Amino acid sequence: MSTAKMRMGKLFNKETGRAFVVAFDHGQALPIPEGLGNPIDVMKRIIDGKPEGILITAGMLNQTKELFAFHGSPMPIVRADWTTLDPKMADTLGEQYRQLVKPAEALAMGAEAICTYIIGWPEEGKMFAKNIETVARIINEAHQIGLPVIVEATLWGSRIDDKKDYQMLRQMNRIAAELGADALKTEFIGDVEKQRTLIEECGDVPVLTLGGSAASPEAVAEAAQGAISAGAKGLIFGRNVWQVDDMESAMKTLSGIVHA
Repeated sequence: MSTAKMRMGKLFNKETGRAFVVAFDHGQALPIPEGLGNPIDVMKRIIDGKPEGILITAGMLNQTKELFAFHGSPMPIVRADWTTLDPKMADTLGEQYRQLVKPAEALAMGAEAICTYIIGWPEEGKMFAKNIETVARIINEAHQIGLPVIVEATLWGSRIDDKKDYQMLRQMNRIAAELGADALKTEFIGDVEKQRTLIEECGDVPVLTLGGSAASPEAVAEAAQGAISAGAKGLIFGRNVWQVDDMESAMKTLSGIVHA
């Protein structure tokens, strides 16, 4: 077993083999919702919910290191790159992609894993080619220092309207697995059998599903249950955890689904 895979394994609960991760990296690429308040206070509440991991930016990890300095703390997963997720920004500035953090920098700041995007089907083919090249380089550099890489494989490019297109998501996730990802973060397409096929086609690379835009608690729980039933090794949910009236209840419900 490689050192990267050993570290990756620490994310997953020993009894269930699955993980509940909260994504709190949205402030780097998306507008901040009104009423969110101090992000450090939000981080404290997230950690109190005892997820297995938290996806955060480098800046937020640097501000909250003391919150991770205890036995059994969530695994800090640093977002290593940036893209124009904000539709208004993309319409004005065009689709863009940049690496922001090198694997060695992430490891030095205390990250136990890093996460990168694959943005499927952007307008410019050169952007996609550069994206793939960058992710491959990040994986190779990270593995040299024993750091695992989660690749977020999506269809967020402007060439496609259906961001959950089954066939194209299969392709993006298979590309990520072939590049050497240690785990994948992707959409739940809403069909358990098709999702199961997508997951199986990634081999032994664990697949976790993302939460997407804010939805009702019932819809969120249904999607979470569907993903786990399809064989997902966990959830990486953001807005449907910390942008709700009762964060504590949402985390308890989602963690319960993951570890049932």
